[in-house]
Amino acid sequence: VQLQASGEGLVQAGGSLRLSCAASGRTFSSYGMGWFRQAPGKEREFVTAISRSGGRTYYADSVKGRFTISRDDAKDTVYLQMNSLKPEDTAVYYCAATNGLAYITTMYAYWGQGTLVTVSS
Repeated sequence: VQLQASGEGLVQAGGSLRLSCAASGRTFSSYGMGWFRQAPGKEREFVTAISRSGGRTYYADSVKGRFTISRDDAKDTVYLQMNSLKPEDTAVYYCAATNGLAYITTMYAYWGQGTLVTVSS
């Protein structure tokens, strides 16, 4: 499956942004989807994941209550709604696909190209 992330942007602290990740090539509904991020000089970290059915979601503690993951299988797209953004949310955000539901990078076989989110203070 090929993944294309979009929604790059610069926002002020407290603002909102929505990222999208469009999938193509294989049956999107067969995959659990996740979002990860990588800040400059840091390792890639888990942000959130959603199951194939959309019935289960996981969030990193740092984004819980502020970020929401969702999926639209009719559009082969997964979304990341980010509210109450903080400067520490600044990073390149990656979407990824897995056969199950996971929060570990090595469990994801397919990755998008990344999209930059910058939050100014």
